Amino acid sequence: MLLKTSHAKLFSVLGALAFAASVQAADDPVTPAIPGVSAGGVIIELIKDGFKGTEGPIGYSDGSLLFTETNDNRITRIAPDNTVSTFLENSNGANGLALNANGELIAVQTLKPQVGIIYPADKQKTFAENFEGVAFQRPNDVVLHKSGGIYFTDSGTRPTKENPNPPPSHPGVFYISPTGELKRLATDIERPNGIQLNKDETVLYVANTLGEHVLAYDIAADGSISNKRNFAKLDGWKQEENGWSSGADGLAIDDNDRLYVASNSGIEVFDAKGDALGVIALPKKPQNIAFAGADKKTLYAVGRGAAYRIPLLAQGFKGRAK
Repeated sequence: MLLKTSHAKLFSVLGALAFAASVQAADDPVTPAIPGVSAGGVIIELIKDGFKGTEGPIGYSDGSLLFTETNDNRITRIAPDNTVSTFLENSNGANGLALNANGELIAVQTLKPQVGIIYPADKQKTFAENFEGVAFQRPNDVVLHKSGGIYFTDSGTRPTKENPNPPPSHPGVFYISPTGELKRLATDIERPNGIQLNKDETVLYVANTLGEHVLAYDIAADGSISNKRNFAKLDGWKQEENGWSSGADGLAIDDNDRLYVASNSGIEVFDAKGDALGVIALPKKPQNIAFAGADKKTLYAVGRGAAYRIPLLAQGFKGRAK
């Protein structure tokens, strides 16, 4: 009798553990089924939480992912096996990252606002730190054109609890030509944020955090842009405490020229014409995204101190680091 009772208690405990495990598994975030993009039900893996500022992810040449911890003034590396380590200390508050053909890491930087090479140390160089004598305010994201030209955004200033009355905001989209000439391309976007190119680099995408759409422009041979248009309508557009916002932030593309947008809703996916394909929801709102890994079939998302790993069917574009 005692033996039967012990077995009954054991089975009860095992059953409870199995139930707890099933509840935990049921709570895991998973991908939706988006044809050609993601299989339904694939677990979205939390790599780590508690980072201090999460921005600027980029696929590195060794298959790892690099991203910036702006608040801790460093660049962090996530290896293919999810091992986390420090890649670079004292990054000058690096935000968005780009990688050139020489393996040099270009960053838009926020402590002393500027754009330039930050790695390796013996190649460090400043490309620009002001426009017509006016210092940059908050360099945000960057993308490198195959010509050697650099497109980047400055999101300007905005009130915060710590600084409710910042200097007047001067947001803009900028371009540094292959010869080093700095041009301001746009000043009419409320809060330009993520920036990206399509595959053949004839179209420039700009995320407007305070707008309902991702914007698109045609790129001319001299790097200038024209034909501003609303490219993709964002599901993340909603009223927040301080007004309407889409939360549009980082951008990435895949090898089929689909555009991925970090927004209030999660990661929104659009085809090359700007038609919505679906949304990959995350436990924490993403700030920026990038494909990485040897086959570039892993999408990484960072935001609100967390980093996530998302296995996809789609393959990131291999023609650029991002």
